[in-house]
Amino acid sequence: MAQLWKFDGVETAALVRTKQVSVREVIADTLERLDEANPAINAVTLALHEEALAAADEADRALARGDAVRPLSGVPATTKVNADQAGCPTDDGVVAYKSRMASRDNPLIANMRASGMIIVGRTNVPAFSIGWFTDNDLHGQTLNPWNKDRTCGGSSGGAASATAVGIGAIGQGSDIAGSVRFPAYCCGLVGLRPTYGRIPRFNFTTTGRRKVSSALMSVPGPLTRTVRDARAALAAMSVGSPYDNRWVDVPLEGPPVKKPIRVAMVIDPAGRGGVAPEVAEAIRQAAGWLTDAGYIVEEIAPPEFGAVIDLWPRLAMGDTIGDAASVAKYGDDATRTWVGLCLEVFSGCGPEDMVEAMVERDRLLGLWQLFFEQRPLILTHSCAEPPFRLGRLVDVPSFQDVMRAQSTELAVPVLGLPSIAVPTGVANGLPIGVQLIAGRYREDLCLEAAAEIEARAGVRTPIDPR
Repeated sequence: MAQLWKFDGVETAALVRTKQVSVREVIADTLERLDEANPAINAVTLALHEEALAAADEADRALARGDAVRPLSGVPATTKVNADQAGCPTDDGVVAYKSRMASRDNPLIANMRASGMIIVGRTNVPAFSIGWFTDNDLHGQTLNPWNKDRTCGGSSGGAASATAVGIGAIGQGSDIAGSVRFPAYCCGLVGLRPTYGRIPRFNFTTTGRRKVSSALMSVPGPLTRTVRDARAALAAMSVGSPYDNRWVDVPLEGPPVKKPIRVAMVIDPAGRGGVAPEVAEAIRQAAGWLTDAGYIVEEIAPPEFGAVIDLWPRLAMGDTIGDAASVAKYGDDATRTWVGLCLEVFSGCGPEDMVEAMVERDRLLGLWQLFFEQRPLILTHSCAEPPFRLGRLVDVPSFQDVMRAQSTELAVPVLGLPSIAVPTGVANGLPIGVQLIAGRYREDLCLEAAAEIEARAGVRTPIDPR
């Protein structure tokens, strides 16, 4: 069977389960695609040919023995270089960390393997996984396969670019300020940010305590080409682990909600303008599709959206200030610029503000939970602009513009909510899409609505690098 790398994970697993193809055939074909496509985009920093083929052969032997078939047996996947994977460096895109070898898998990656996924490579990030442009002095720049002059997103930019061209069906990412959803948006993919505590995560290479902002807002999540793969990846990744004290055992399917489901459509969440016409049109188009699917869509914002957005720097800057010395010493120019602009723009935020910010977060989360009782979904943008041009981030005004464009992606981690980026089409040669947000542990509602949008928008990846 030709071009197996084009199939999504669910279809690949079905082909393997019914023995129409072997796992080795799938992985060998995917590695061939990696060798062909990666030089043009530089998404995979470490290809794992030997390891992946050995895992594929072992999976085929297990199938031949009649062992229980794992749910995603034979599905090719990639992992992000900021997550521990045994035998690989957890370099985080930093030259000084290039030899920081992991001897154990992060629980997230262990879950991926346990589901039957075969890891074919490690994917690029900005240094320290900071920022929305994937470039660093260790591995170089990852390009957007749709347009080399636009960002592929960050910090999971390598995962997005690789998945978009068919290097793996599932890319593992992580998200503290849009790092799953924004790369998915930039590359025409589905990007799922699960609820805080849904997927366990722990790096054994990390020394010292977890930072407050990371403990509160950073979560792992999958980047995929289809919604059904996002659903399957979530199930695979969500198996519990004692190493992450944030993990909560909550069913993936929540209790029934009143039908028809009401959706709050928000085009300009904080009333600050700057929403590109094509982005606003994508939201309205998705609203129409959801209406056709039986949802009730109303143009109304949840309480104090702008105040939630403004909490992100108040919760994050204390740690950013603490990290400034390490970034100055070990970071590259891009990361030092990003942190420097953060310190300048958010100079009023710091460790002393975090306690009051936590109190305010508690108040706003309560208001949003009540809002979700009446309207279980919010439809808005992933980014207020098309994917940013490379070199966009140079001074305070450009930094402020980028932060404004990313406003909805900042609000979600502040409240620990699930959300999903789903493509709606192409505008001026670039992918465009929307974001759906739900109440805590209601990824199922996000996935159901995203599937309705996908059914009408179609799937345009994988693509060849352009």
